[in-house]
Parts: sequence; C-alpha cells; structure tokens
Amino acid sequence: MKNCLKELRQENGWSQAELGSRLQVSRQTVISIENGKYDPSLPLAFAIAQCFGKRIEDIFQV
Repeated sequence: MKNCLKELRQENGWSQAELGSRLQVSRQTVISIENGKYDPSLPLAFAIAQCFGKRIEDIFQV
C-alpha cells in the first residue's frame, strides 16, 4: 500500500522515533509502514490520520 507518511512526518519535523512514540508503536513499525512493507491495522491507520489531522484516504492509497 502506498502512503505519504514519510513526507507528512518530515513536514512536521518529527523523527521516526518521535512519530512512533506519538502512535505508541516502535520506530521499526514506522519505518516499515513508510517503506510499504507493512500495512497498518485499521485502528493504527485511524491513529495516524488523527495525528496528522487528515483522512485515512489522504495518507494511504491502494
């Protein structure tokens, strides 16, 4: 699944570790999502969208 998580994270000046902390997941999970190697669960996708004030559809594309 394609996403713009890395770009959004960088726009906010957050490290991968900081975003992971905000989402209560590991830095490795953030890396895997950014690289498209891991599709987040629906609750995690909602948390990511809420963290950036966007809709899930604005972050993740099939």
